[in-house]
Amino acid sequence: MAPKQDPKPKFQEGERVLCFHGPLLYEAKCVKANIKEKHIKYFIHYSGWNKNWDEWVPESRVLKYVDSNLQKQKELQKANQDHYVEGRMRGVAPSKKIPPVPLKNVDVKTKKNKQKSKSSGEGTSAGGDVGPPPRKKRSRVDPTVESEEAFINRVEVKVKIPEELKPWLVDDWDLITRQKQLFHLPAKKNVDTVLEDYANYKKSRGNSDNKEFAVNEVVAGIREYFNVMLGTQLLYKFERPQYADILANHPDTSISQIYGAPHLLRLFVRIGAMLAYTPLDEKSLALLLSYLQDFLKYLLKNSPSLFSASDYEVAPPEYHRKAV
Repeated sequence: MAPKQDPKPKFQEGERVLCFHGPLLYEAKCVKANIKEKHIKYFIHYSGWNKNWDEWVPESRVLKYVDSNLQKQKELQKANQDHYVEGRMRGVAPSKKIPPVPLKNVDVKTKKNKQKSKSSGEGTSAGGDVGPPPRKKRSRVDPTVESEEAFINRVEVKVKIPEELKPWLVDDWDLITRQKQLFHLPAKKNVDTVLEDYANYKKSRGNSDNKEFAVNEVVAGIREYFNVMLGTQLLYKFERPQYADILANHPDTSISQIYGAPHLLRLFVRIGAMLAYTPLDEKSLALLLSYLQDFLKYLLKNSPSLFSASDYEVAPPEYHRKAV
């Protein structure tokens, strides 16, 4: 029996495309494609942005640059604009400046937020334009090191955790770091199931097709962030041997199919720092953060079934030796 051939990329190098970032679509160019373990990823350049914002994305986030998808782009923008952005604003390309947008339940500020403009002109507010740092002349500075200017002007994004969920973050920390317990894995209700239940909950409330489509993209984005960040940023030191065992015993299983709600909640403590590097204009960022805030409200509403100390177990003596 002949082995299955690798799938063929739908998009060619240099092709003009539309790419999802958060719940909205942006014009982009497919720079190159890569096939690994029968999964296709594309290296995307967002039109009008510095190359510092280029990134690898899965094929599910890329669409053909055709009239039907351009219409979808406009519909997504229009469907979400009125609900999440105050005032009447026309959609603009991500490469152009837009007036600062008041964000609801979110703190967005630059590290230079002491410099506030009181005029109604073109001054920069504390929640100024979210965009890439300006282009610089070539230098011999290490390109992997963030410049001082980029660090100062980089937008700091904070997602507000509901007050009622904060005690659980403390309990989670205490159970693991002080009581030396471990969250039982695989979780009774894994992250994928939590996200799927949330998407179904939103669909059951009779949202429009466009908002339903946007919710699906946001859920996919949360899953992707979780899978990427868990191993490097979301674990306590005591959990690392458990994580290593999971990787060894479940090499072909997504992390989001193994871990549960407590680790997912930790993601929202860290995700703001990651969003500071995304090529989203301020309107899109406000929209995305509103979706994240809505998801946190869902976690709060369902917290009795998602967060329980009974889901933790005391680590055996042999595990303690590994964790030293």
